[in-house]
Amino acid sequence: MMNKYILFLFFGTLFQGLNAQSVIKGRVVSGNKAMEGTEVYLLPQDSLKTTESNGLFEFLDVVPGNYQLVAVKAGYENIFTDIEVKTDSTYSLEFKMVPLKEDIMEEMVITGTMKPVSRSQSMIPVEVYTPAFFKKNPTSNVFEALEMVNGVRPQVNCNVCNTGDIHINGLEGPYTFVLIDGMPIVSGLSTVYGLSGIPNSLIQRVEVVKGPASSLYGSEAVGGLINIITKTPENAPLFSADVFGTSWGEVNTDLGVSTKVGKSANLLLGVNYFNYSNPIDKNKDGFTDLTLQDRISVFQKWNFKRKSNKLFSVAGRYFYEDRWGGQMNWNKGYRGGDEVYGESIYTSRYELLGTYELPVEEKMLFSFSYTDHDQNSVYGDVPYLAKQKIAFGQLTWDKKFGRHDMLFGAALRYQYYNDNTPATETAEQTTMPGVFVQDEIDFDGKHSLLLGARYDYNNNHGNIFTPRAAYRYKSEKGDILRLNAGTGFRVVNLFTEDHAALTGSRDVIVVGDLKPEQSYNVNLSYLKNWYFGDGGNVIQLETSAWYTYFTNAIIPDYDTNPNQIIYSNLNGYAVSKGMSANVDVVFSNGLKLILGATLMDVSTTEDKIKQRQMLTEQFSGNWAISYTIPTWNMDIDYTGSMYGPMRLPLASEWDPRPEYSKTYSVQNIQLTYKGFKNIQIYGGVKNLLNWTPAKGLPFLIAGANDPFDKEVQFGPDGNALRTPGNPYGLTFSPEYVYAANQGIRTFLGIRYHF
Repeated sequence: MMNKYILFLFFGTLFQGLNAQSVIKGRVVSGNKAMEGTEVYLLPQDSLKTTESNGLFEFLDVVPGNYQLVAVKAGYENIFTDIEVKTDSTYSLEFKMVPLKEDIMEEMVITGTMKPVSRSQSMIPVEVYTPAFFKKNPTSNVFEALEMVNGVRPQVNCNVCNTGDIHINGLEGPYTFVLIDGMPIVSGLSTVYGLSGIPNSLIQRVEVVKGPASSLYGSEAVGGLINIITKTPENAPLFSADVFGTSWGEVNTDLGVSTKVGKSANLLLGVNYFNYSNPIDKNKDGFTDLTLQDRISVFQKWNFKRKSNKLFSVAGRYFYEDRWGGQMNWNKGYRGGDEVYGESIYTSRYELLGTYELPVEEKMLFSFSYTDHDQNSVYGDVPYLAKQKIAFGQLTWDKKFGRHDMLFGAALRYQYYNDNTPATETAEQTTMPGVFVQDEIDFDGKHSLLLGARYDYNNNHGNIFTPRAAYRYKSEKGDILRLNAGTGFRVVNLFTEDHAALTGSRDVIVVGDLKPEQSYNVNLSYLKNWYFGDGGNVIQLETSAWYTYFTNAIIPDYDTNPNQIIYSNLNGYAVSKGMSANVDVVFSNGLKLILGATLMDVSTTEDKIKQRQMLTEQFSGNWAISYTIPTWNMDIDYTGSMYGPMRLPLASEWDPRPEYSKTYSVQNIQLTYKGFKNIQIYGGVKNLLNWTPAKGLPFLIAGANDPFDKEVQFGPDGNALRTPGNPYGLTFSPEYVYAANQGIRTFLGIRYHF
């Protein structure tokens, strides 16, 4: 840890001796009213300030040069101002915002095309979610927060250890690519544990793209991607704190500090600490309902100012977590033994990422990231020890030629993986260089076309080519129609920590030469705004329909032979198709509604037999209804989600549990008081209906009374036999799960920023 801080301090002294710097400050108003929550961008420096209730903003230490300021507020026209900054000067500006007559959502996005553009101008549909949205239902990590996003579902994969991944449009976690500041930080092994340690206080916004994006981002961007964009040190409060606790005994703390270091650097430090140490067994099966956790995450981000006014940013994060779940009387003295069952996971993780803009006239960026993930786990008496290292570098060149807005790029990814399971006899090392090009053509302001392609070479799979195309039409009334077609690919790593794989010693059988999984996607979306009444009442409707076809899916087969793990490409195909709609309604009286619904059909077809994919709902809905009472300085937020039935993994053909889950809903309510300067006090109730997946079931965990299978009798084929003590022929299995087994609870918290 100390070496890491020394490295950051070293970077902080590299760029000294700048010319005297200036200040740009101002106020944003609409009529005579100060505009809170307006985003003011300073370009091309890519700095951002968000106005408080007084409408004020300020950029400090601006080096001399030519800049453009852009004021952005949903429901209002963007305001652009060019300014020439001279040495040691102060500039005062005022932005007068005018309600929009066309677009409502004008956030800046980058994920769709790797370029900062307004959301309405993006060729690729990008959904944007700000911290204000996630604060409507506060959570301790990004994994839980994403449940509020339509078409995105956090999937819990184990009733005991509560690990999970993110599903987009019904596709499993490995098909979702998670980025931090555009870099592939969360992938491979860390998709299971890495998402729970990203401090919410450091998030500037979350961008979601549904559908393949491999032509820009490469492997794993098969079904969709989530880009978590962190705050810049210049934009963050000098100090912020957010602390809350729940009636279950959970305590979460987010701290943030930003400061200037010398004349050439700005630092953002964020710390997240979460603790839950109160074993609870509401369903009386002898096992913890919620995994106990002790987690800390430390994040640092440095922005360095250069004479050329070019960007240089470096960030690093350290994450450590100690979690366990199991029988209520388990303690660390039983770790790895067969007396009392527990699943104990120690995770230690380092991350480094950065962006360096080359000192040339052209817009050229070099981005890099490195992750080191070390996991020490035991599942009962079975150890799982794994190490993963991923290094990534990428160079992009952004160039305009007339109507053609081009992006050229070259990338190199290296991955090392090793574990102690039979699936990995020797350490796996993968090197994958790639090049890509993208051309965005604007014909007349109404019609735009995007063409892109990527070529990658994998040392195991050989050549991989992924093209994509997009068309965008914007009417005179501001309606936007987008048609996207693209391909995705995923190079599969044969690592596993599946409970079935860790039961006994199995031979690994690879059938044929495994080919990369591929997807082919078509997506049609439509955006429409309506304006009514006086004072900026707005309704925005965004609908989309998609069809995604998958080939070469690789699924480990544990069932054919109990002594083997068989890997092969699916002898068939998989399909994800459906439609979704998002409705945002803003009333001038303080009422806001965000509503979403998704209908989908996800299936696999093998040997001409079609089957609904496991753990995929046919419909889902999300909502966030907010109302502000100015005279009380009070915000009221009512949020919730609803999911249709899912096909669940049964433990045997005699398993008495239903094959499909019931439709369920999780609902929450929160009150936030803002009557104190710089302080917010909030509280409420989570899971108002007290829903848990264990309700109405004979049991949730198979074999909970015999977790080491000591009383199970097995037949010659290795399968469990039905006996008087085991009438359903079950072995211990915690995999019949699709959501957290945590019931109703209250919460109370306080936020402070300075």
